[in-house]
Amino acid sequence: MNNFPPRIYLASRSPRRRELLAQMGVNYDVLLLRETSGRCDVDETPKENELPHDYVARIALAKAELGWQRACQRGILRHPVLGADTTVTLDNEILGKPGSVERAVAMLAKLSGRTHQVMTSVALAYQNRVHQLTSVSEVTFKHLSSHEIEQYAISGEPLDKAGGYAIQGRGAIFVRHLNGSYSGVMGLPIFETAELLNRYNSPTAQLTDTPS
Repeated sequence: MNNFPPRIYLASRSPRRRELLAQMGVNYDVLLLRETSGRCDVDETPKENELPHDYVARIALAKAELGWQRACQRGILRHPVLGADTTVTLDNEILGKPGSVERAVAMLAKLSGRTHQVMTSVALAYQNRVHQLTSVSEVTFKHLSSHEIEQYAISGEPLDKAGGYAIQGRGAIFVRHLNGSYSGVMGLPIFETAELLNRYNSPTAQLTDTPS
């Protein structure tokens, strides 16, 4: 079976990641990355000329490491901290969360009829150990009409989703083909996450992993 830690912290507010951890049978508590004086989340702004694969790995690592720091600062029980980040990329352009109907329309128009990549990186921090793995999936959209794009955009579902769609929601009707991890496209690749959690008790796994 598995060799998961007895309990972990999830450094994410995502309900989809919580659902997937529960599906895996992982015991977890949500750890918010903020100070009492106000919000203090990881800055998710891409660096100049940063490649999507490097970007998503960097953000996941930063979330896990910051989560571990917060757990130590708050004096709570010290469990491993899981951080994750998902990005959608087309032609090496990072497509973040649109935030508005207009931006969602423009983003979906770019994805229409094309194959894009969804990258989700997961990182686990505990004491002096940090491990990280990245899942890369290819998603092909059917050709979308202007009406389909507009109706989906005004539904509100795309606004807080990387790439402007949710594969676990209404956005699934646009997906012609998926090559890779369905759970990874949702936001937490189950296989890679299990691999990280199983390393928790491994005495030989001491150093940060380099993304492949």
